[in-house]
Amino acid sequence: MKIDVTSEIGKLKAVLLHRPGKELEKLTPDLLESLLFDDIPWLREMQNEHDDFAEILRSRGTEVYYIEKLLADILDNKDVREQVVNDTLKYSKIQNPNLREALYEKIVCMSPEKIAEIAIAGLTKDEIELDTPHDSLWDYIHMDYPLYINPAPNLYFTRDPSAVIADGMCINTMRTETRRRESGLVKFVYQYHPIFKDSNFKLWYDNDYFHNIEGGDILVLSDKVIAIGCSQRTSSAAIETLAAKLFAEKEGIREILAIHIPALRAFMHLDTVFTMIDYDKFTIFPGIQDKINVYKLERAEKKGIKVTPEKSLLPSLKESLGIPAIKLIQSGGGDAISAAREQWNDSTNTLAIAPGVVVTYSRNEMSNDTLRKNGIEVLEIGGSELVRGRGGPRCMSCPLVRDKV
Repeated sequence: MKIDVTSEIGKLKAVLLHRPGKELEKLTPDLLESLLFDDIPWLREMQNEHDDFAEILRSRGTEVYYIEKLLADILDNKDVREQVVNDTLKYSKIQNPNLREALYEKIVCMSPEKIAEIAIAGLTKDEIELDTPHDSLWDYIHMDYPLYINPAPNLYFTRDPSAVIADGMCINTMRTETRRRESGLVKFVYQYHPIFKDSNFKLWYDNDYFHNIEGGDILVLSDKVIAIGCSQRTSSAAIETLAAKLFAEKEGIREILAIHIPALRAFMHLDTVFTMIDYDKFTIFPGIQDKINVYKLERAEKKGIKVTPEKSLLPSLKESLGIPAIKLIQSGGGDAISAAREQWNDSTNTLAIAPGVVVTYSRNEMSNDTLRKNGIEVLEIGGSELVRGRGGPRCMSCPLVRDKV
């Protein structure tokens, strides 16, 4: 596979997903806030909804790859297995070295499928028997905590840990500690799985960089223009770091549009309020339009980056994309109350799988009707359980290959 994404709307040829699994069954009311959930989803229905999502993609010619399967594939390799187990335990932050060593010795001997499961779903104290006695203060302080390794319940939002830009890859530095293990897992897959061995992709960003950036803020508008949200999860310093790398190594990329949105959970990423759905059409949450500031980043004449404040989003998009007219389609039909209700359920988080063809949640009825009235083909999936993690179809997909447009 040669990874290649030069637009948001080119026909989707290959995508990386994660089918929700046992990690969701480790959510408890006490852990919801720290694991970034607002409620406990019903896993069986969540999986049914996700299977429908994957089947829609396949029916339109998209090759679907699952992180959990690719991860298990590479764990036949002893060196990779040891790296993955060590990395998983590193993020568990167990401070008793004897306990950590005992867990390592047990886990590293398990089957590839079981190790992949633990790396994603975590590990409770009831799931493993250890001979190591409690011999540190850390053990006593954490005696009542039920887990050795926390789950990664947000991994089904595969958009965030990594992002393909052109023929290169961003392995992202996630803002919250609970999601940082996800970037490490996808990095192992990209590094070691045979399907990527001939990609020779460049690394635009690495998860050992200090500044936070997440894939939900990265929109590849064209082969020349990238939009990046400066948001709750992505910092201005990360945007400048990525821009500098792209400008230095990807001559075709002409500019970055940094779109500053309020740092609120309801607007956690740019794609929760704004997505591209056709050559000249975008969907937008109307409640955000007067809260956006846009800055154009370009190569400076001599050295570094030139930053220019833009007047507003619409004229900036028209100029950057070279399009005489652009339509911003307001979610909720532009009605303030309907738009706010449906935006909470990710009405604006649409996944374009071809120009003018998007996947959405069926529950966002007014937004979907508005899209259809504007000539967009809308493919609906159920999302009553998937949406509990606060993400939609775009969040749940990491495009690997798109056709050129």
